[in-house]
Amino acid sequence: MKNNVQCRLSAYEQAQQLDAKIEAYWDERSRDFSRLRQKELSGPCAAAWQAYLQEKLPVGKTLRALDIGTGAGFFAILLSRMGHKVTGIDMSGDMLHQAKQNVLVAGCSADFCKMNAQDLDFADETFDVVISRNLTWTLPDAMQAYREWHRVLKNGGMLLNFDSDYGLITFSRKEDQADVHANIRQELVTECNDIKDELRISTHRRPQWDARFLRDLGMQVTVEEDISTQVRTDKDMHFDTLPLFAIIASK
Repeated sequence: MKNNVQCRLSAYEQAQQLDAKIEAYWDERSRDFSRLRQKELSGPCAAAWQAYLQEKLPVGKTLRALDIGTGAGFFAILLSRMGHKVTGIDMSGDMLHQAKQNVLVAGCSADFCKMNAQDLDFADETFDVVISRNLTWTLPDAMQAYREWHRVLKNGGMLLNFDSDYGLITFSRKEDQADVHANIRQELVTECNDIKDELRISTHRRPQWDARFLRDLGMQVTVEEDISTQVRTDKDMHFDTLPLFAIIASK
């Protein structure tokens, strides 16, 4: 019994350490990441993303939306512009600082909370929409995250998740100044690879794994394998060459 308790404590402590490591990484990346999202917001990508979201979301009513891993507030701004009520969460306090500034500059309105995507402090069936972009590949427990996202969705609510299958690749430093990941210090690139390789989700092939798991939760799931050409429309920005998949799931 004692050994079992010690093992559980050790696993808990390891999880806490990994969460802290991920938080510190994104804190350090926050300013550069915010500049990237500001560039997207000021260029054709913003209109492309907004058109895509308008096509997918229900029309004719104000939706209560949860932007998980809001980062610099990109989706929070777009959804606010579309007239929806937005709450953005992130585990990085520095990212949330950037998001709040960006929302103010954009003349939009959104609420922000520091929160872990895998442990949401919201009541069941709170939101009409849960949305996330390039977050799930960074999560220590994506299954628990999906369970939580499903829990806080209203019946009939929609989950929109956009991500890429980063598990099989190794990140490298980019010298091309047009690359969206240019000028990231090698130490941070190495740390990003180290974190990625620790995560269970890196062993799954996506989006097939995500779709199966969400269907097991009882959701109706549609997968679009690559929406890059629809939303990455700024020729002056060089994005990842991996497909950007879209998962559209309804509860």
